[in-house]
Amino acid sequence: MAAQTVLIREPRSDEIASIAEHLVRSWGSTIVVTRGRAHDASRLPTLVATRDEGIVGVATYRIEGGECELVTLDALLPGQGIGSALLARVGEEAERQGCRRLWLITTNDNLDAIRFYQRRGMRLVAVHPGAVDAARRIKPGISEVGNYGIPIHDELELELLLASWDEERPNG
Repeated sequence: MAAQTVLIREPRSDEIASIAEHLVRSWGSTIVVTRGRAHDASRLPTLVATRDEGIVGVATYRIEGGECELVTLDALLPGQGIGSALLARVGEEAERQGCRRLWLITTNDNLDAIRFYQRRGMRLVAVHPGAVDAARRIKPGISEVGNYGIPIHDELELELLLASWDEERPNG
């Protein structure tokens, strides 16, 4: 059986409510806290991955100061290239808007995400000790224990320098 084609696009107006519901299921609310700042992911620029059966992935991001932060990335059918396609499309949009880097925050327990992003060229550039403990003051529902029984305390920052930005690259 051939793999179904995934289409990455902006959501239609009739999909906004279901995307917000998905964010609540996946993130506990539409609010996501990164680097001490609360983001309402339902109000951020969004891309959806769709196939015949409908939405199969969602990415939200924000562009500020020549940088693009990937705020959420969810593939509803893991292992089928959906997350990779969404990440690539967010990177393309960031480059189109002249961003020098694409970056994101994940938590110290999220080993699967760390592996996923590093395999796609992102590099670990910072550890923010205790940042998740502080984020719980903004969003009290953040779990204290996460994946693999690991206590969640720290934010990990990963980045990908974008091709549209040559200033910091040797031989750019």
